[in-house]
Amino acid sequence: MERVSRRLNLSVQYACNAAELPSRPLVRSWVRAALDVDSGRGGRIVVRFVDPEEGRQLNHDYRGRDYATNVLSFPYEQEPVVCGDLVVCAEVAAREAAEQGKTLTAHYAHLCVHGILHLLGYDHEISDDEADIMEQHEREVMAALGFADPYALSTAPLDGEE
Repeated sequence: MERVSRRLNLSVQYACNAAELPSRPLVRSWVRAALDVDSGRGGRIVVRFVDPEEGRQLNHDYRGRDYATNVLSFPYEQEPVVCGDLVVCAEVAAREAAEQGKTLTAHYAHLCVHGILHLLGYDHEISDDEADIMEQHEREVMAALGFADPYALSTAPLDGEE
């Protein structure tokens, strides 16, 4: 049986001047916890925190939606390791955290976990069953990281679903 690499090559980019952006070690812990959902595979992943202008442009160019969304996932490959980019719009995340009564750190953690699950191939837009599976994984990972159920009081959708 082929051994799966757990090595994580992570780049965290801060392309905005938002307050309270998470540290690289925090982001790394969130990404690693999410990767562990799927047999603890390794990855080559970029997590980029952006301003609304860049978030809107990327959402427009790649999803045809003309607004900044909270997180965008760009998967490149899943085997033998997960390769992809996550783009988190800091301003949208801060607004949502305030609206949902969550700490910004908890919301950033959830967005990163959610995005990594997309890179692993999970997709809540396929069906209600797929959404349930993905949300359960998110709950488990967030609990393992010491955070509350991200869906317990949440009314705002992820991925800018409006």
